[in-house]
Amino acid sequence: MAIVTTGLDLAKNVFQVHGLDEVGKVVLRRQLRRSDVERFFCSQAPCLVGMEACGSAHHWARRLTAMGHEVRLIAPARVKAYVQRGKKNDANDAAAIAEAVTRPHMMFVPIKSEDQQGVLMLHRSRDLLVRQRTMLVNALRAHLAEFGIVAAKGRGKVADLVASLGEADIPALARSALHQIAEQIDASDERVEALEKEIVGWHKSNETSRNLATIPGVGPITASALAASVPDPSAFDSGRKLAAWLGLVPRQNSTGGKDRLGHITKTGDSYLRRLLVIGATSVLRYAQDKAPGKAEWLKALLERKPARLASVALANKMARIAWSVMVRGEVYREVYPVPKAA
Repeated sequence: MAIVTTGLDLAKNVFQVHGLDEVGKVVLRRQLRRSDVERFFCSQAPCLVGMEACGSAHHWARRLTAMGHEVRLIAPARVKAYVQRGKKNDANDAAAIAEAVTRPHMMFVPIKSEDQQGVLMLHRSRDLLVRQRTMLVNALRAHLAEFGIVAAKGRGKVADLVASLGEADIPALARSALHQIAEQIDASDERVEALEKEIVGWHKSNETSRNLATIPGVGPITASALAASVPDPSAFDSGRKLAAWLGLVPRQNSTGGKDRLGHITKTGDSYLRRLLVIGATSVLRYAQDKAPGKAEWLKALLERKPARLASVALANKMARIAWSVMVRGEVYREVYPVPKAA
């Protein structure tokens, strides 16, 4: 019996395959070594292949697609509901993937190209270096505070702390260690700047990223991350689906006809969600200074809600606008309400 649907559980060395025929009957359960995966799928007729969107998933999705198979990536959290309780192993994971990939309501992860993954690696590397730089700055502040040397808050005040190392009355051993931390901070600054130049260069060469940057609160970093993370915006039925995918919609706990909305779900890509919230926060800072007739929605929201809640609401709106910009292939055009006649 021909295999119509295949669940593939990815691993480092040993992969698990679970094959179903057209009526859903199991016709294949097999383990494959990494070197045998391509040979196995080359020998199979084109079929639907489901995989969890984990490490190396996009690589295998591209390879199997090139062989003629239809590949769909599923978020691991969505596969978990189909795993038999108390029977967690590779074979049952592959069976759960084969079951989940056929569900009509299932949401799938867009397959990224090598170019898009390369851009996202620039973003992840930059984010890692920024976090490491923050750790170094905090360590420098904490160590100098032990000798009574402090500086005002802010990244720009770190230079004052570094300058004080040559004049402060601190032990030579401590000064040697702190100079090494200061050198690490300078090296991190240079590396972050180099990565940002590469990101901006890709942003300028990508039309979708340039269009996204026309949205208020979206700069080259956020625009390029969105363009690379959402290769096919038509995979989402609406802007709300994209906002939900980013975890920017309220969590529901409704029953008996009563709607109960809680905090945002925070599912999906936390990096993209953070960039959108930061961009929304920057827009909010100047919302009250806008001329009458501009940013009225934000002004009204800030009168009713706290600033942090308003920034998340604006981030949700920015995600919906981003979906519209990507689907239409156009730049953002702000439309102001027409004033009512006297």
